[in-house]
Amino acid sequence: MTENHPRQDGQSLSMMYGTYADVLFVLFPFLVIVMQRLWDGEVQDVLLRPDLSIAAAILGGLAIGKFVLGLVTERSLGRYKERIVFFIALTLFVVMGPAIILLLSIVGGTDVPGFVAFLQPVLLIVSISLYTTAISISNMLTKDKEVPGAMPDQGNAPTPATHAVVHEPLSIPRRNNSDGV
Repeated sequence: MTENHPRQDGQSLSMMYGTYADVLFVLFPFLVIVMQRLWDGEVQDVLLRPDLSIAAAILGGLAIGKFVLGLVTERSLGRYKERIVFFIALTLFVVMGPAIILLLSIVGGTDVPGFVAFLQPVLLIVSISLYTTAISISNMLTKDKEVPGAMPDQGNAPTPATHAVVHEPLSIPRRNNSDGV
């Protein structure tokens, strides 16, 4: 059991790095936009533009996708299905709805109220939190099956205490075409 702790810690650390790498890739174009606005001297308008709402909506959509992925890939969820549906509804209600409303209001309106400068960063932080939660839940639900005693091509003889991850093959249906293509 003590051998699994470092392995589990390494997997969760890798998952964390991967999750925040996704967040940084989503936020990178918006960072460039903010830097350009700062260069142009529009410091006061950075938080009053729809950029953060767009980023929050993107991350909210990615979170919903991860929640749905966790929901459809594991058939034996039982009582956890309602929790996943709750997180989907929460993401729609707390992130997607307000982000789209703010986006449309900022773009369509002439005068943007000052509370938007506070609401957009909060919305972005909530969307990042929900996205990382979605990744964690999806990874917990779609864990690969471990086969005891098998080792993945490391040249070591398998021992009863070792486990190897066995990935199920991807099932791609064949397309029957009368044209021979």
